[in-house]
Amino acid sequence: MLTLYRYPGFSRRFRSRQSIDYYGGRRLPVDVHAEDDEFVVVASVAGLKAEDLKVEILDDVLTLSGEITSESNGDSEYLLREIYFGEFSRSLKLPSAVEGEKAEAKVENGIITVRIPKAENARPRSIEVKTS
Repeated sequence: MLTLYRYPGFSRRFRSRQSIDYYGGRRLPVDVHAEDDEFVVVASVAGLKAEDLKVEILDDVLTLSGEITSESNGDSEYLLREIYFGEFSRSLKLPSAVEGEKAEAKVENGIITVRIPKAENARPRSIEVKTS
């Protein structure tokens, strides 16, 4: 399994996009890895259901967004409030072309997993070596 950091320039692009997307003042935590035929993006979205999340792919940019709604605590006053609520968004530029229309996303136990197939021309190919 390859990591995206092995792709030239990916970590530089990743950091520059990462600095503008926030989740409660922190970055939406994600793991991204590359397999031979697809990219897999895993993000922590604790407490959210599928209908709370939006996944978009435009060209080679994946955007995860959604909203965490605040629950009322009645008439009581907060002594400490650290749980984030509100809208969030995170965009990641993938290092090669993808087939966005074939992507799949699944939420389970507070984790969203997005599988995005690489474009056919971005997949590794095996070439048979012949003798003459």
